[in-house]
Parts: sequence; C-alpha cells; structure tokens
Amino acid sequence: MLKSKYRLSDQQVRDMDIRMERLADVEGLEYHLTDAGLTGNTLDAHQLLQLGRVRGIQDAVIERLYRAYFTEQRSVFDRDSLVTLAGEAGLDHAETRDVLERDTYVEAVTADVLEARSLGVSGVPFFVLAGRYGISGAQATEVFTEALTTAWKDEAKTSSLERS
Repeated sequence: MLKSKYRLSDQQVRDMDIRMERLADVEGLEYHLTDAGLTGNTLDAHQLLQLGRVRGIQDAVIERLYRAYFTEQRSVFDRDSLVTLAGEAGLDHAETRDVLERDTYVEAVTADVLEARSLGVSGVPFFVLAGRYGISGAQATEVFTEALTTAWKDEAKTSSLERS
C-alpha cells in the first residue's frame, strides 16, 4: 500500500519501517513493522471499535488491537482472531461474532471514513482536535503542544461567548 500510495520502492518502504521501529524503541515502545507479513482489510476491526464505543471500552479495544498487531504480530484481519482479541479487551465473544456476521456497524464505519475525508485525512496517523484542527503524521511534541494550546484557547473563547 505504501509503495503504491507514495510511489516508493521495496527498499524505501523497508527503510521507513526500520526508522519507525527505531523511533518507537527510543521511546521505550515495542513496535514491529518489518517482516510482519500481516495485511488485510480493517473493516471488521473498525466495527469492533464501534462496538467498544457503545460498550464504553473503545480505548481498551483499540489498545488491544494495536498491541496484537504492532507488538505481537497477530492478525487483526480474520474474524476468529478478532473475536479472541475483542474478548481479551472485555467484549463478549458471542456479541462480537454476531456484530461481525451481521455487519452491524458498517454504516458507522463508513460515516467515520466520510467524515475523515471531509477533514482532509489522507493517511494515518491523523489527529483531530476540537473537531476542526488536524495534525497529520507523526509530529514533534511541539506541534501537538501548539495545536492543543490553540484548540484549548478557541474552545475557551467559544464557551465564554456562549455564556454571555
């Protein structure tokens, strides 16, 4: 996908992955991208994030999926694996399987994708602050600090105007 999207060679993609792994290591994070060989469609994983949101444990679900994929090099693409991982995050196995078999949250995932496109998201990571400020890619701490400060000030200004 990276080769196609950014017109990179195999070696350039490998070099990118190695750089990301090293950056994560410097921060004390275990992060595996090279030689994982795990790829696929993430629609079902995103459906489970929606279920996690409804059940109030979306953060736990995403954390479990990230750790499985980036640290443990486990699949987040096949349904059996997803049911197991969802259970480990606190979701009910039977409900999880039912959601996936019925494609319960496909419309919600599609709505998220459309919203992301409307915000100009073209890759990940992408962070949206206060519903209108976007940060694309892995950025320095200062970029996040500045964006958070701006969003905070704008929200405070909006709140004070609404109270007046």
